[in-house]
Amino acid sequence: MRVAVSLVLCMMLATIPITSAQSDSSDEEVWPGDPIDSHVHMTWAALTLEVNQWADDYPEIVDLTSVGESELGKSLWVVRLSDWSNDTKLDGSAKEIVYIDGGHHGNEYLGTALAWLSAKWYINGWAEGNQEAIDVLQNSEIHVLIMLNPDGNDFDTRWNINQVDLNRNYDHFWNTCPTTQPGSSAFSESETSANSAYMNAEVPDADLYVTMHTGVWIMLYPWGKWPEQPADWELYHQIREDVNENISSIPIQNANQGLYPNCGTSRDYGYGVMGYPTFTFETDDEQFVPGSFENLNDRLGEEMDVMRYLINNVWYWRARLDVQSLEISDDEIILDVDNLGQASTINATLQYVDVSGEVTWTSSAFTVNATNSTMVDLDASNLSYSDDGMWQLYYQVRVINASRWVAEAIDVEIMDSSEDGETGFLVGYGLFNSLTTVLSVIGLAVVLKPEEEESDENCDSKVHDS
Repeated sequence: MRVAVSLVLCMMLATIPITSAQSDSSDEEVWPGDPIDSHVHMTWAALTLEVNQWADDYPEIVDLTSVGESELGKSLWVVRLSDWSNDTKLDGSAKEIVYIDGGHHGNEYLGTALAWLSAKWYINGWAEGNQEAIDVLQNSEIHVLIMLNPDGNDFDTRWNINQVDLNRNYDHFWNTCPTTQPGSSAFSESETSANSAYMNAEVPDADLYVTMHTGVWIMLYPWGKWPEQPADWELYHQIREDVNENISSIPIQNANQGLYPNCGTSRDYGYGVMGYPTFTFETDDEQFVPGSFENLNDRLGEEMDVMRYLINNVWYWRARLDVQSLEISDDEIILDVDNLGQASTINATLQYVDVSGEVTWTSSAFTVNATNSTMVDLDASNLSYSDDGMWQLYYQVRVINASRWVAEAIDVEIMDSSEDGETGFLVGYGLFNSLTTVLSVIGLAVVLKPEEEESDENCDSKVHDS
């Protein structure tokens, strides 16, 4: 059948004038694929040539690696993009990390294409001197696994070679929703096992994860298992409002409500286990028309505008506490703190660290909502400290329990009006000072894995803790 279709396509292409079959754009912007069965299809071999050429042409920004191999032994390429002349931002602080993958389902070519374009846009921008691309690459690392399922891609099928749906094979409530082809166990497939290993080893502190698919024009956020909103609903709702008001009318919904119940997905694993803010980006199912060579920058331009917004603003996709003032008296501490990020934190504490680096006092926990200012009154009756130590905030960067913890030194002159000390100011340390920020960030992922055999009623009570 495929041979017959290919012959028909060749006959169709032969009747198309050369000018209409060619792209108006330069060759290096064209998706390196061939028209097959109403798709423009890029083989794994073509992808391999392409990404290696990127690495050869732009070694200053492209670092190519493989996270492992498919079941048939094909390398799973990750294109890592950043200005590698500096390990940090220009001010010395840590770069934000973005993780993108495509091609879980081998026949969803536009999802794979959007992952490809997410890398290509920044490579082209860097080469052309585009300031947006330069700023992003100087301040961020973008890791793109373009084709997770190369075996399914080359056989033009949704599944991998073992007939497993890779996007039902992750270790987050695996096989607890009505589904087909989830595999024999969580991470039974080499592709998903390699992807999760890369998340845990190379990008555990990512502040954005987008997995790209094709089927219906929609962006999905957690959860797939439950219709309830995720713990960090404020972050997701704010992103939805910004995108829909300023960029695109694409629907952005909870995955369970926006699609159907789905478990064991990379999206929910990324949020529930890794603590990332995550999206499934579904491009529409209108694949390329046979004989058409429409440039991806036109075909997926609106989708790429959304991706650029998510990447440009990655700094905001977490709580970022900034102390405005800290006043100490005999029995209390009054803390005025702003949250510059768009995610809340519910368990922040103020800590005193002595000259040896030991935390000798910790306040009770307090909440700071997203993009909000909070005045906190803390009990200091058991506080003992000296001028030689330092003060820091210790908090999770998002509400979901799996999110990482950070310890960030305080950047204010601390007013001490206690009876033991003279009224005056103590100099704090820079919260976003390059050295203290780099030294203080703690990449701690707290992973809570509920027992798979729990009833759905118990699972619902754990939505915010999974």
